[in-house]
Amino acid sequence: MSVATPAVLENEADAAASVSAVAPKGILRTIVTSKRGASALVYLVLIFLACELAGVLTSGGPNVQNLLAVNQGPSIHHLLGTDELGRDLLTRILYGGRSSLVGIAEALGALLIISIPLGVIAGYVGGLTDRIITRGADLVMSIPVIIILLAVLAIFGHSMTTAMIAFGVLGSAGVTRVVRSAALAARSEAFIDAAKVIGVRRTDIIFRHVLPQCRGVIVVQAALFAAIALGVQTGLTFLSLGPAPPAPTWGGMVADAVSQFYVAPWQLVPSGVVIALTVIAFGVLGDVVRDAIADSHSAGVAGGRHRVRRRPDSPRAGAAPEGALLAATGLSVAVGADSAQTFLIKEVSLHVGFGEALGIVGESGSGKSITMKAIAGLLPAGVAVTEGAVWFEGTELTTGGADAYRSVRGRGVSIVTQEPMRALDPSYRVGRLLADLVRSLDGCTRAQARECAIELLGRVQILDPEDVAQRYPHEISGGMAQRVAIAMALAGKPRLLIADEPTTALDVTVQAEILDLLRRLQQDTGMALILVSHDLGVVSEICDRVCVMYAGEVVEVAQASELFDQPMHPYTRALMSANPGSWQGGQLSTIPGMVPSPQDWPVGCHFAPRCGYATDACVREPIILRQVTATDQARCVRAEVLSAELSRTPTEVRQ
Repeated sequence: MSVATPAVLENEADAAASVSAVAPKGILRTIVTSKRGASALVYLVLIFLACELAGVLTSGGPNVQNLLAVNQGPSIHHLLGTDELGRDLLTRILYGGRSSLVGIAEALGALLIISIPLGVIAGYVGGLTDRIITRGADLVMSIPVIIILLAVLAIFGHSMTTAMIAFGVLGSAGVTRVVRSAALAARSEAFIDAAKVIGVRRTDIIFRHVLPQCRGVIVVQAALFAAIALGVQTGLTFLSLGPAPPAPTWGGMVADAVSQFYVAPWQLVPSGVVIALTVIAFGVLGDVVRDAIADSHSAGVAGGRHRVRRRPDSPRAGAAPEGALLAATGLSVAVGADSAQTFLIKEVSLHVGFGEALGIVGESGSGKSITMKAIAGLLPAGVAVTEGAVWFEGTELTTGGADAYRSVRGRGVSIVTQEPMRALDPSYRVGRLLADLVRSLDGCTRAQARECAIELLGRVQILDPEDVAQRYPHEISGGMAQRVAIAMALAGKPRLLIADEPTTALDVTVQAEILDLLRRLQQDTGMALILVSHDLGVVSEICDRVCVMYAGEVVEVAQASELFDQPMHPYTRALMSANPGSWQGGQLSTIPGMVPSPQDWPVGCHFAPRCGYATDACVREPIILRQVTATDQARCVRAEVLSAELSRTPTEVRQ
């Protein structure tokens, strides 16, 4: 098991805090950029402002009568008509909305003040505290709400404020349980453990890390409860249990309209439509936030949307190289809006031929995994392809959207990640997972899918596939889980398998077995392979060509034999010298410094600050990836000179 250093843990905690800090802006942006969310928000803002400015927007009070204009329909003098006493309906709706909106705020305030702290504390602290809070919530949920509200109104003289606060208190029990579930899930995240290890105080963990993770469900529950609160308040005032007439209330106006329905049916429309639209608006807001949370959770899994956000002036990359099975040409991926866009990879070009094995190497933070996700169409929310193209068997995928990627996933391209458990649903047995996948790809019968699942498990060298097929994912080891994940990737007989650091979470012995398995599968099936790895020795044995990445760029592409014998880029040679497999005694070489963050990339060569061969030409302007030999490319102004020099002398990297 790997042990995280304090520096790494601190970075994880700080990253979590950064995400938490921008989270509210993310929810608001989600609402505003959605047509449904924006419409609902605009309506609620307008109705709130109109009610607050009722005295300015109307010429008379809500109880001004005109017995000469009784039960009239809409007119120039009364835009929504009048009631049985000649009172203007628009004026009464605006003044009545004040009490309705205040009642919603009172109920929401009581709900959130109780449910948020209790839910977060119960979920994070657990133990006896959790049991006490949970049992208390269960007890409150068993109380009949309507009876309590009727009793409160009777005792406090039809005080709607008291009734709505009581309703918020009673409703807080259910929301407390929902918030508790979200806090319980957040407590198990790795960054929470990291914060504990580095000594962050419990209160800081709760407020900075756990509470922001619950923001989504809190917003959803608040929006839905607001709609319910409006319905309850309207029902109570409809039954004359609220403010006494002639005080304007939406429910009271509905009651008045019902009594005059056969004489003036129009009276029911204004108040009824306003109430219905307000309830719908609150419900839509909750749905938009809920859908946004679901999209963020599903980002990065098969079937997710591939995001392409090219600038109007961005160039389309040329066609894929001839004979390439898959190719990325001039591919750039960025996060953030155009005004504050940060590139994660920039103008990455690589390709893999039919039956070829391509290795991708580089330090953590070089952009290897994000490149693979862009190629497979699995970019997370907020990250998008801004330039370039991805080609598979001559078909351009990036402009085709989700349908284009869906047509090649499984049978054309499959991927194995470094976390096999993420590919295995814990509620299904291994055999069922594989069989369902086979049926979805081939449309065969259950019996045939079952046989194929057993065959796939045997194919990845699981000794007793029948037994493993009956187990749940938590009942198998990490190495066996990775084998199952590989079997799932092979279910569609793909022509290309992307293995993104498939052995990172495994011990050394199992790593060797998995890599040997991948090599044999690639040779036996003839499928192409893209292997992302930190192990240069494995890459040299398995791969035909090697692509070296650094800080979001491809710095060298060469045949494996030529790259390891005569590297053309100083970074490649530095990686080889720092590889533990090349250690022959003495002090192992290291590369000083760290891979720069995307926002800190230098203007010229990204490796220049760490390179002992850098000159002024390396830092003046961006360096292009150019063809140095017939088969090899390098992003270095001195590639020809250094390839000969580096093949004879040890690496001269700044210490």
